[in-house]
Amino acid sequence: MTDTGLRQRVARLRRAYAPHEHRPLGGYLAAMGTYAGVTGALAGLVKVTGRPVPERPAITDVVLLSIATHKLSRLLSKDAVTSPLRAPFTRYDRPVGSGEVMEQVRDSGSSTRHAIGELLSCPFCLAVWVATGLTGGLVLAPRLTRLVATALTAVAASDFLQMAYASAQQAAEGGHDD
Repeated sequence: MTDTGLRQRVARLRRAYAPHEHRPLGGYLAAMGTYAGVTGALAGLVKVTGRPVPERPAITDVVLLSIATHKLSRLLSKDAVTSPLRAPFTRYDRPVGSGEVMEQVRDSGSSTRHAIGELLSCPFCLAVWVATGLTGGLVLAPRLTRLVATALTAVAASDFLQMAYASAQQAAEGGHDD
């Protein structure tokens, strides 16, 4: 099949999949390929270094990495300070509180740029990548990974305490209206 024939088939598939909306299927394929490559590289590195892979991760590590994944995913995808990382792929929309911003994906005709924009602005999407990195880190450099994950978990706990404090403060101020 020629390059032109393949492009025509992909264009037909794209139209059949989402006839009324642009979906960057090529960009998604590139993202999935990159993820597979990163995961394969991590697995290869584990094999080459001879690091033991736990048969069953400790529940404490699962909890630690879960909270750290949540926090790092939100930091990378929503934090105002990390917006320069997303700026080539997203456009600022508005603040959404607690130091976070809402951004819109740039759609400049590049399916890869669009897919990366979706990935970088979605904490749920980014969590898969972050969890993979932290899990690989747990095998390759467990002490450092646990230290970093502990710091991220402490920040996540602090965030919830800050929000609880602000809510309690608002409730206390609201109770003095009589």
